[in-house]
Amino acid sequence: MPSACDSLIEDIEDMVSSSDPTPHERQSARKSIIPRSRKKKELNHEELHADSLIPGTQKIWMKTWGCSHNNSDGEYMAGQLAASGYKMTDDPTEADLWLLNSCTVKNPAEDHFRNSIKKAQDQQKKVVVAGCVPQAQPRMDYLKGLSIIGVQQIDRVVEVVDEAVKGHSVRLLGQKKDGGRRLGGARLDLPKIRKNPLIEIISINTGCLNACTYCKTKHARGDLASYPIEELAERARQSFQEGVCEIWLTSEDTGAYGRDIGTDLPTLLWRLVEEIPEGAMLRLGMTNPPYILEHLEEMAKILNHPRVYAFLHVPVQSASDSVLMDMKREYCIDDFRRVVDFLKEKVPGVTIATDIICGFPGETEEDFQETVDLVKLYRFPSLFINQFYPRPGTPAAKMQQVPAHVKKQRTKELSQLFHSYNPYDHKVGERQHVLVTEESFDAQYYVAHNKFYEQVLVPKRAEFKGKMIEVDIYEAGKHFLKGRPVEDSKPFTPSLAAPLQKGEVSGLMQEQMANGVQGPASMTSSSGLLTGSYSLDGEGLKKLGIGLVLAAAILAFIMEKLY
Repeated sequence: MPSACDSLIEDIEDMVSSSDPTPHERQSARKSIIPRSRKKKELNHEELHADSLIPGTQKIWMKTWGCSHNNSDGEYMAGQLAASGYKMTDDPTEADLWLLNSCTVKNPAEDHFRNSIKKAQDQQKKVVVAGCVPQAQPRMDYLKGLSIIGVQQIDRVVEVVDEAVKGHSVRLLGQKKDGGRRLGGARLDLPKIRKNPLIEIISINTGCLNACTYCKTKHARGDLASYPIEELAERARQSFQEGVCEIWLTSEDTGAYGRDIGTDLPTLLWRLVEEIPEGAMLRLGMTNPPYILEHLEEMAKILNHPRVYAFLHVPVQSASDSVLMDMKREYCIDDFRRVVDFLKEKVPGVTIATDIICGFPGETEEDFQETVDLVKLYRFPSLFINQFYPRPGTPAAKMQQVPAHVKKQRTKELSQLFHSYNPYDHKVGERQHVLVTEESFDAQYYVAHNKFYEQVLVPKRAEFKGKMIEVDIYEAGKHFLKGRPVEDSKPFTPSLAAPLQKGEVSGLMQEQMANGVQGPASMTSSSGLLTGSYSLDGEGLKKLGIGLVLAAAILAFIMEKLY
């Protein structure tokens, strides 16, 4: 039986028959071959728009709602995008992409956020969302298909925006950890565009130790996670070397700072004071009563320091112990009074700002009256009055609600009480030193603050901006004082360098070196900090992108001709 490889052809020559053309005939035949023309595919002559194809060349409009912590996150995101070539614009209509940085504290803020998403989509804009709303509720229907940047992932904003520009959906919601320990968030030395080049906002920690029954922010920011003291001191040092003259410390609860890393707020503050130049100022952020009680002596000393505003934001929320218990605020009204009374005694003239929620579930008329009496007693110069809004997913949303008309009436009554007194009338005639940092809303004045962080309106003279000046107070309103510059008194410059221009990117030199990019720096300190402006050449990136697109089109045309 023949094997599988046996062949019927015994020799290779047997494969050529007598009827096959000879080699000579094959060669002659080639001369008469005529190439068959293939039908050309129609080329798409649509104009190539590089801006819509190359990430990093688009215009971005960003909107931020909420607290100073959110604003700091927004400044960091804007800085990174600008350093990557994107152009930040103040005009939403000309932007290619909207970056919406949300707040989840109250219903109206989330409503504005949701409406902005719809408006962007109606205008065919790309959308990326950030902040506490998508972090806490990423599965909301109106967020479907959108790219999300988590509150601890702001250092990856460029990646997310790049993908959104290309039409992809990316969601980064994870927590940053080191050896299992949760970190305060993204690095503090990232590029940043300060909304006000004279003011640096530093988040000293994220999250808190409380579990307030009404709070949705806890769902987004989580438990307490603090930045190391030296990282915060380095950030403050860099800020002053970039022309900043005022620093705001922010977090969900500054009083709880350091409890997760074996330190405390006074230790941090004494370290930061070492970095503050003469004439520059430090403003403390919000602190809840439980975590400030054990530091009252040290806090009084710090608030008396000439380079620290004698100002503290201590939210009370309600003067009823019953309501505070339902809120799970972890203090009683006597604790709050102890904080206020002690600081008023030890820090003469100190400004205590506070928050109050009207109409919390279960609040009786007697409970509300206790809050009214507290305001009458202390006549807080700065009082944030909030009508209670049940936030989804919080325990308070499931409690028996106070009727809407009652909440509105109590909010109105407390507001009328607040507007019935003028806390600054006794200041008229005083001579004060004030630090000028902003422009008033009506653009008629510059806004300065005195030692007690009271708002003082001064004449709008260019030489005053960013300076400490001496004024005589000649008028007092409900929320402000007016000051007349003292003759022959020279403005004092507290900053170590000229401030950056509005829109310029600040950051560390090593940030650029880590990315292998060399850029212009107007001033560099011996420690390697970039103390002037830094910006990548966005126009150069745009031209490069157009060149790449055209090269790809030419290559495609050549391949079409060949094949």
